[in-house]
Amino acid sequence: MSAEEDLQEHQEGLFEHYKFTVDVGQEALRVDKFLMARIPNTTRNKIQNAAIEGYIIVNKKTVKSNYKVKPLDEVSLELPYPPTEIELIPEDIPLDIIYEDDDVLVLNKQAGLVVHPGYGNFTGTLVNGLIYHFENLPKTDVPNRPGLVHRLDKNTTGIMVVAKTEHALSHLGKQFYDRTTERRYNALVWGDVKEEEGTITGNVGRSLKNRKVMDVFPEEDYGKHAVTHYKVLKRYGYVTLIECKLETGRTHQIRIHMKHIGHTLFNDDSYGGDRILKGTSFSKYKQFVNNCFKLLPRQALHAKSLGFEHPKTGKWLQFNSELPDDLQAVLAKWDIYVANREDVR
Repeated sequence: MSAEEDLQEHQEGLFEHYKFTVDVGQEALRVDKFLMARIPNTTRNKIQNAAIEGYIIVNKKTVKSNYKVKPLDEVSLELPYPPTEIELIPEDIPLDIIYEDDDVLVLNKQAGLVVHPGYGNFTGTLVNGLIYHFENLPKTDVPNRPGLVHRLDKNTTGIMVVAKTEHALSHLGKQFYDRTTERRYNALVWGDVKEEEGTITGNVGRSLKNRKVMDVFPEEDYGKHAVTHYKVLKRYGYVTLIECKLETGRTHQIRIHMKHIGHTLFNDDSYGGDRILKGTSFSKYKQFVNNCFKLLPRQALHAKSLGFEHPKTGKWLQFNSELPDDLQAVLAKWDIYVANREDVR
């Protein structure tokens, strides 16, 4: 599968936790070798991948696999449990399919729908709906994800493609891996974005303080290379509607990249966007924002378009979708608010 399908293990209980204090007489030794000697039934490759993900911490700082431990170093490691295959139960979940042929199907995912079964979501997912409506979807290298070559967060809406054959799965997976697909998102973010367009580059990896969310780290440090291009579509003063074009597809990439440059997504509760970040807190404005949150009880992010090469014909296919009703309603409220307030024009 492509890099897009990195495991999204969001709960501390999904990790094996290890902690060691280096002996006083310990000679300088690579931390991966140090851990290999102390953790049963693991591999050096697994430990090196843990270092890339930021899961090896020495004296409260992440380190690379070639770090050499010293006497009395405090070394901790978290290893994700491998995914386990579960019984997939077909469920009659409505699917908004906008295109289908013998090889692929393209759908418009609704808000609140988890894409695949996992810890805490064994049923009621997009996959449960897919296997109800379609037989013999190709299995992927990762369990519980038949036909999937990419995914969207639970509360992100928009365009997804699903493979219906083994060939389509392989072909589409390579396109996502090679970054030859074209993915554009619309997002409403806090603040008046200064530049009309720009590019955000920074490794995306799991936060060292809260493993349920992601963070941005310097290149060549840890995490995975990530690039997001953005441009302004409309300004509302306290918030801005932008388009994001993904060059890579990391977990929460748009959400954490935009927060990194000071423009958290509107009502993104994972990253602090579910409170007033711009504008005064006088009662009428506060009520207005809270009303917007009620209309859009999720992060304001929509996968607007997706382009890819058809795995059989080689023809370029491009799909677009309208903004969902909840996001359109919030934008309409901001239009009215801006029209009636001098301070945000």
